[in-house]
Amino acid sequence: MGNTGWSERIRPGAPGSRTTRLELFYDLVFVFAFLNVTALTTNEPSATKLYRCLLVLGLLWWCWTGFAGLANYTRADQGILPLVGFVTIAATFLLVLSLPGAFVDLPGGLNGPLVFAACYFLVRGSQLAVLGWLARGDRARLRQWLRLALLPVVAAALLVASAVVRHTVEGDTATIVQLVLWTVALLVEYGAGVVLGGTYWVVVSAGHWAERHALMVLIALGESVIALGIGPGFVNGLPLSWPVVVAAVTGIAVASSLWWAYFDTLAPAVEQALHRARDPAARARLARDVYSYLHLPIITGVIFFALGIKDVLAEAADPESPPWGDPLGLSWILVLYGGVALYLLSLVACGMVALRVLRWPLLVEVALLALLAPAAARLPELQALVLLALVCVTFTVGETVGARRRRHPVRQLALEEQRAAETEESRWRGEHL
Repeated sequence: MGNTGWSERIRPGAPGSRTTRLELFYDLVFVFAFLNVTALTTNEPSATKLYRCLLVLGLLWWCWTGFAGLANYTRADQGILPLVGFVTIAATFLLVLSLPGAFVDLPGGLNGPLVFAACYFLVRGSQLAVLGWLARGDRARLRQWLRLALLPVVAAALLVASAVVRHTVEGDTATIVQLVLWTVALLVEYGAGVVLGGTYWVVVSAGHWAERHALMVLIALGESVIALGIGPGFVNGLPLSWPVVVAAVTGIAVASSLWWAYFDTLAPAVEQALHRARDPAARARLARDVYSYLHLPIITGVIFFALGIKDVLAEAADPESPPWGDPLGLSWILVLYGGVALYLLSLVACGMVALRVLRWPLLVEVALLALLAPAAARLPELQALVLLALVCVTFTVGETVGARRRRHPVRQLALEEQRAAETEESRWRGEHL
């Protein structure tokens, strides 16, 4: 794209840019929103409730990835972009507050479904307004922008229509119509990403794009640890008993295994592949497929895992519960084991798309979790978690030992890049500071 529209108010991004502290602040609000999606499940997760979670999470993720793309194309901490960011996080926070009533308007207060639709449109609209400003004066780019700007209008209109449904249709029919309208809104946004391709993904800095998504995974894993520690009635405020110790250690073991599976070699290897993609179209496809699309199920898996440890282990550690908790049950085994399995399968898909490498140990691990799930559902909560931790840690160690030859060049190249960047930064600081 040309430089039409660049000014002191909106500065262009650079190939070597990295994530700014301001963007990290924005990401904290988005992760808070992602993890609060589980409020839609209330007490017992059902198919309808979990599907609602997935729909809301999909729209939230699209808001975030649009903001990540904007911060890659421009400098998010310069000019008017911080104001756009503050509008985004304020609207996102209000969207989080509306989540309990996103599908069914709760008595008292504002209309939850309409507030959600309005906040969603405000977030997407503020992002596209910047791109529209940059496109002014260039008819070809302006036509591209109009196609992009139409998408959140259609999506928001579908969300408003789903809010009206509750006042015109009753019972299960209203629920089905609502879910269909939300699904179509999601397909409009994500489908357009496939059709429009490079119009959506212009990756100026491969390092920034990869780092931004990796940090989102890191923050989400960190929030799962927080969920383990301050879930309702769990650990905080309870006597330190052996069930509490076991739950804490095994929960951290699972979270650490998930971290290792992503950050040990996959994250640097995929970033290196994105750097090597010199062709803009090839880079846009890689950025879209591996990051914008496949990182959504990665985050979803973490959120489901966090939901499991927050809402299930609280009961297991309660002194009034049986020593190891009540039997986990089918619903919660799907959330806990299913969340970990979804996370691992998404990592396998990322490796296949970006690196053409099949991580078969992860596939075996997922297959084993599927085989163990029926028996684990009948186990007490803490025993089911211990079993999950044993599987995760065993396969993490096994894959790390078995992939020594593949790990070394990836990690060595990442270390050399880090040293080169540190050397250049030290040289510049020595000359100017």
